[in-house]
Parts: sequence; C-alpha cells; structure tokens
Amino acid sequence: MLEFEDEEEPDAVTLLSVLLVGIFLSVLIFMSVAGNVLVCVAIYTDRGLRRIGNLFLASLAIADMLVAAMVMTFAGVNDLLGYWVFGAEFCDTWVACDVMCSTASILNLCAISLDRYIHIKDPLRYGRWVTRRVAVGTIATIWLLAALISFVPISLGLHRPAHAPTTPRPRYPTCALDLSPSYAVVSSCISFYVPCIVMIGIYCRLYCYAQKHVKSIRAVTRTVQLPDNRTKSVRARVQTHVQSSPYHVSDHKAAITVGIIMGVFLVCWVPFFCVNIVAAFCKTCIPGLAFKILSWLGYSNSAFNPIIYSIFNTEFREAFKRILTSHYPPCCGYHTVRGGNSSRNENFVTDYGTKTLMVRRSGSLRECSFVGATPRSSVESVRNLKDSQM
Repeated sequence: MLEFEDEEEPDAVTLLSVLLVGIFLSVLIFMSVAGNVLVCVAIYTDRGLRRIGNLFLASLAIADMLVAAMVMTFAGVNDLLGYWVFGAEFCDTWVACDVMCSTASILNLCAISLDRYIHIKDPLRYGRWVTRRVAVGTIATIWLLAALISFVPISLGLHRPAHAPTTPRPRYPTCALDLSPSYAVVSSCISFYVPCIVMIGIYCRLYCYAQKHVKSIRAVTRTVQLPDNRTKSVRARVQTHVQSSPYHVSDHKAAITVGIIMGVFLVCWVPFFCVNIVAAFCKTCIPGLAFKILSWLGYSNSAFNPIIYSIFNTEFREAFKRILTSHYPPCCGYHTVRGGNSSRNENFVTDYGTKTLMVRRSGSLRECSFVGATPRSSVESVRNLKDSQM
C-alpha cells in the first residue's frame, strides 16, 4: 500500500495522476454497474430473451454487478487514498465478497458453456433436461458454493498466514489480499483452475460440433447447377432439409458469443490468479503496484460482458436499444417482432381471450392489458386510438 510521510506533501503531478486514475476507475465502475443492470432489465422485460439459458446470463450479470458495487468501489477508494478507511471488520467482508463474486462468475460461465453444449449437441432432449427448476437449482448451487468457499473460511480466519511477517507496522490501516499458501492454492483451484479446465473442454467440444454442422449445412445449401425445371424442386428439398436440421445458425452465433466471453474472462483473470499463488508463497516477489494493476484487470472483466452482448448478439442489441430509447409507460409488457406491412408501420391486434391490446410500431409489438374490458370495448378502444393517430 502507498504510504505518505507527514512532512511530505504530494506535488501537482501526483495529484493530477490520482485525479486521472480516479476518473478512469469511476468510469469503469459506472460502465460495469450500468451495463449489467441493462442485461438484467433486458432479460426481464423482453419476452424473446426470457429463455431458460439466459437465466445463467442473468446470474453472471448479477455477479459482475456485485463485483462493481461491492468490490471495485471500495478497492478504488483504498488504492487512491493509499490506506483503508472502512474499518478492520469490513475488510474481511470485502475480501470475502471479492472471492465470492469471482467464483460465481467463473462457475456461471461454466454453466453457460454446458447449457449451450447440451442445446447444440442434443436439442431434442434439451427441454427435458434443462428445465426452469434445474436452471434455478444450478444457479442456487453456484452461489452457495461460492459463499462457502469465501465467507466461511474468511470468517474463521483460515485465510490468514499462520506466522505474521516481520515487517514494520504501517502508519495507516491497510486492507490487502494477504492469503496463506494453503488457502490461496485451494481457493484458486476450486474457484478458477478446475472450472476453467472443465469449461475449456466443454467449449472445445461445443465449437468443434458447431463447426461440423455449419459445414454440413453449407454443403447442403450450395447452389446446384441443374436445368430450370429441376432447380425449383431441388431448392425446395434443400430448404426442407435445412429447416428440419436440429442445428441453427443462431446456435453457432451463440457458441461464438460464449467463446468470446470465456476468452475475455481468461485474459482478464488468468494473470491475477497466477500472481495470487506466487504472492502467497513469496510476499516480496510481486510488487504492490503490479498486483493492483492485475487485480483491476480482473475487475474490468465485469464491464466487458455487456459490451460483448451488444456487439455480437442481435437480440440483446435490439433490447438495449429499446430500453434506452423507449418512451412507453412501464405498465405494459414489450417484446420485439420483425416485419410489418402497414404503410405507417403500425398494426393493432386484440386478443379477446386474454383481454389484451397489441400495438406494433416500427417493427415492435406493444402489449397492454385491459382489466375488465370486453371484446367490444377493446375493439372500440382500438378504433378510437387509430382515429386519433390519423
């Protein structure tokens, strides 16, 4: 940790560097919180994203959001000031939150990879194997395991070295990730190395399987040079084969997105977990500044996942755009529908059984409930609404 002598005052260059670092860390924290909140809101409000597999994405977003709110915020204040101002008791809680959220992130990524693998490998049995109850139970197990690895041993003091180092007591209180060698190895293996090996193995098989099916689909859909009277029938058979195939191009895109998320996670966290074990055995081998930089490199992963969704996933990109630009009242549900042949790109549809009104504008379907409405009153409401728009 940084130490300042009483007789020395920081110069202008030091103040400017601290200010720039503070602005950078503030932007990073804001992007992490806002981006992951946006992911959770998109999954909750968009019907097209309310799939069982996206529950794991929501759990990952919650873990990343906790990293930003509970870990990065206090780490930023601690690193900028150079000492810990939140009390010795909260220091252990902060370290436990750090370990728990990192563990939950990697376990959620492992679950996401397994979910995508089952969906692509055996889509006919996916709905029977991966139900909502199974997904919720898996997510609860992930968070329970992450809490057991972090809060239980840290609250019992098992993470501290047995013999305190013979270094002079610092002038100000500090809160550093000072772990015993045994806890550093065990926690790193359970939280990171073993899940990473499993996840990499799953994704390698998933990617190979996806590439195999994409090549087979491209081979089937390749243009066949036949006379005109036979081309139409051949194209019809090709389209039938592609539609009947259990594998879809969207599955391939989902596999690529999961691979990018996993790759970014490994790039961000592998250096830290390697240095973490080295620092547990050799307290003076890793400079304090290098350890902080690698820690923040791992924390920055929490801001990358929403960016990856918005770039490589069309559904999330449209949901983000709708949330950020929507002017509809929050009382109505919403989901996206492509198409629309109306000259004004507006369609009004009523559902008499559920007493709902569907209003589609600019390729989006808007659903509002009418409590106590009758089919006739719903139709009249639609007509009045259309007349007011003309």
